[in-house]
Amino acid sequence: MYRILGIGELLWDMLPEGPQLGGAPANYSVMAARLGNDAAILSRIGDDELGHRALDVLRPFPLDCSHLQTDSEQPTGRVTVSFEDGQPSYTIHQPVAWDFFALSDDWQREAARADAVCFGSLAQRTEQSRTTIHALVRATRPECARIFDVNLRAPFYTAAIVRESLQLASVMKMNDAEVPLVLDLLGLGATPSLRKGAEKLLSEFTNLRLVAITCGGSGSLLVSTTDCHQHPGIPIQVADTIGAGDAFTAAMTHYLLRGAPLPILNEAGNRWGSFVASSRGAMPAITPEKLEQIRQQIGD
Repeated sequence: MYRILGIGELLWDMLPEGPQLGGAPANYSVMAARLGNDAAILSRIGDDELGHRALDVLRPFPLDCSHLQTDSEQPTGRVTVSFEDGQPSYTIHQPVAWDFFALSDDWQREAARADAVCFGSLAQRTEQSRTTIHALVRATRPECARIFDVNLRAPFYTAAIVRESLQLASVMKMNDAEVPLVLDLLGLGATPSLRKGAEKLLSEFTNLRLVAITCGGSGSLLVSTTDCHQHPGIPIQVADTIGAGDAFTAAMTHYLLRGAPLPILNEAGNRWGSFVASSRGAMPAITPEKLEQIRQQIGD
């Protein structure tokens, strides 16, 4: 069983129909745990009603929540979400508890024994949390998969955050809309295709071994230093897209750690991403039958 850490924001999406627990690292960690990994979330919540409710929501999942930090002064994170044509837009409130990560001995021990860590850009919006996240990624073993899930949320990113994160990562994941933004931020110029953009990033950051680009309903593209694979996507009726990209990343990580080839990584990511997108919320219920069905579809 592989030890997987989601490092970053744990927050409540304040949706029109009511609050739902989320945050990309939390969504990622929950899915990684449901796939059979020893997964944990490293984040910080407030000592408030939303923080207590977050623990109540997470408790039924096979997820290690014992390393969550509690802030006595700052509130649990909240994001107000609205939709247009099924696509979410976000108002991300600040300051909140996850802006104040503490580099504890506990967290450093967890990083040192992790097989994979996943971190994004949003939780790096403050210097304190950014410094902590970078220290944790540096504390991992050389063979650890260090996944930078770009997850750009204006105005909470800079060229420095993206560049420094990529210098630490071995895997990069973003969506197709983020590709030109990232290339522009890094001064790498426009490219005629997503593949060319990925190849530029692999050339610029020689520590990278894989670039994953999700394309919504059109599937995804994986580009490694030696190979490339395009997946056409899984036709579904979209309920909402919150958490779908995180499920993709978690499934990709699950099979990456097991040495699967790019077609399997792509199939797994698309199967689980489409399942979440066809359901309401980022952490929908999964029956054992559905889990087994999707595993068989992947070829597991």
